[in-house]
Amino acid sequence: MAVAQWVKTLTFYEILVGMKATITVLIQRIILRNRKAITLQYPHEKRELPGTYRGMIALLRYDDGTDKCVGCDLCESACPSRVITVISSEVEGEPMKRYAKEYYMDMTRCLFCGLCVQACPVDALAMTTEYEWAKYNKRDLRLNKEQLLALGDRNFPVREKKLEFQHPNVAYFNIGHKNLPPKES
Repeated sequence: MAVAQWVKTLTFYEILVGMKATITVLIQRIILRNRKAITLQYPHEKRELPGTYRGMIALLRYDDGTDKCVGCDLCESACPSRVITVISSEVEGEPMKRYAKEYYMDMTRCLFCGLCVQACPVDALAMTTEYEWAKYNKRDLRLNKEQLLALGDRNFPVREKKLEFQHPNVAYFNIGHKNLPPKES
């Protein structure tokens, strides 16, 4: 028994058992060359993210450049960490139409849960795949409406048409639209 213990001590048996995986990869990768490397050279090579990845939140626009946000404040009320601040206003001359005059998000407190995206009735918010937001000053992570719209433009270049252009019948029954041609009977 003492001889077996002496041999284990002399050959560093515990260290060899602990390095079994490392030695196996060394032999397969360097000597046999039959194992592919999984290391990415980070700044030059980016990891492919899954489709359900929840990164930074962005505001979206329609294809004519108008904001999708209607200023309903549902995203603000759905946010569990109270990250979103929306100040809405009415369109002049059209009291039934609202828009978000100011929109702020404090990304230092965001949980990236996506509840604000689910709560939005007009799909004005979306989760992007951006994750590189390291800053020296955390005040730089309080994003305003212009920054969030720029984030949406960068990540979602293909924009959808407005609802009245997607479904032509909606435009005829919507009393908020002026200068529409009369409906043919």
